[in-house]
Amino acid sequence: MSISNRRSFIKKITAASAATLIIPQLYAENKKRLKPLTDFNLNDSSEDFWETVKVQFHFDDGLYYFNNGSLGPSPISVQGATNSYRATLDAFPSRYMWGAWQEEKEKVRKNIANLFSVDKEEIAITHNTTEGMNLIAKSMDLQPEDEIILSNHDHTSAYIPWEVWQETKGVNLVRPKLPLLPKSVTEIVDIYENAITSKTKVINICHMVNTNGMIIPVKEISEMAHKKGILVAVDGAQTAGMFSINLKDLGCDFYTASAHKWLFAPKGIAVFYAKKESQHYLKPLMVAKGHKDNSIRRLENYNTRNLPEYLGLGDAVAFHNSIGGKKITERSYALKTYFRSKVNKNPKFKLKTPENDVLSCAIQTLEVVGQPVSKVKKRLFEDYGIDTRPMSSYGLNGVRISFGLYITKKDIDYLVNALETIAS
Repeated sequence: MSISNRRSFIKKITAASAATLIIPQLYAENKKRLKPLTDFNLNDSSEDFWETVKVQFHFDDGLYYFNNGSLGPSPISVQGATNSYRATLDAFPSRYMWGAWQEEKEKVRKNIANLFSVDKEEIAITHNTTEGMNLIAKSMDLQPEDEIILSNHDHTSAYIPWEVWQETKGVNLVRPKLPLLPKSVTEIVDIYENAITSKTKVINICHMVNTNGMIIPVKEISEMAHKKGILVAVDGAQTAGMFSINLKDLGCDFYTASAHKWLFAPKGIAVFYAKKESQHYLKPLMVAKGHKDNSIRRLENYNTRNLPEYLGLGDAVAFHNSIGGKKITERSYALKTYFRSKVNKNPKFKLKTPENDVLSCAIQTLEVVGQPVSKVKKRLFEDYGIDTRPMSSYGLNGVRISFGLYITKKDIDYLVNALETIAS
């Protein structure tokens, strides 16, 4: 790409496109390009099908978006539905903010509960994963010298709430170190178990770590912890929607996840799960009329809130279900496998994510040997229009690559060719 073309590309790709985004027009154009998803057999996982999924999303011209782990896009259909809810609300604000949409809201809660195989009375609709972590950390009635276990790979939004709400009271935060490339589930479980003492009250787990996409075995840790009377809270920001999750089977007490990553929901909406037997530990972050409600709805009692995004979450779940959780899970692993097969024999690359499917999925971190990640990230974007997330902590020095539903094998080929050129 020439310097002049590169400058033109950067200018175009970084310009705000929201003002020119006309949802109905985009949707009509995409329908002309490829068949709608409903025209495909449920078992069809051909590249033709995934190319059709890709055009359900709209990106800036020339952008290859491998940064879903930071923030996911909403499909055109979800954007359109959310904008429609917003127009309805603005046409009669008081009616729709405080009453007219009660049944629709409960339908969203029910559909989210079905997605995660739990009861709707165990689901609250919040704003993001961070809110969920604050809700848990502030609620716990802990005493000085009690202990909370959080690994060294937990996200800042997971451990800072515990620092602010509990460490300042004299509660101790225990931070065991996880290996970058563990060889087994048992190896990880043992690290958490060895960190437990008689004073441990809660184990906080990041289901998939933000840094290199390593999956932490929630079910096995929950089983081990509960035998010792310890609560388990899970940060599911990077997993909800990437692959099928049965929260009842995982056995954790609490699970908080932003829906605007792998569920492709409107921004600023999230899912919070609390097992019925553990809900009594939780206290609302915000109180208003209705705060004495004993149901899980007391945790989302904001009075005025972002209802178009709330209802748009329902459309995001419908989009997810139109493809199918099983198919999405298989695709997530297929893209991971395809990518690794393209790079794992090149001595100029070093994969920093575990290979075992039990320990990683659709986020992979890769180092270009001998080059600082900041330089690799910059060249990928400026020369090729590829957006990734640079990871320099823990000695990773690698770009974090996310394989969202809209990524095709052609896109991976393009990415790998770019990485090979940069590496050489």
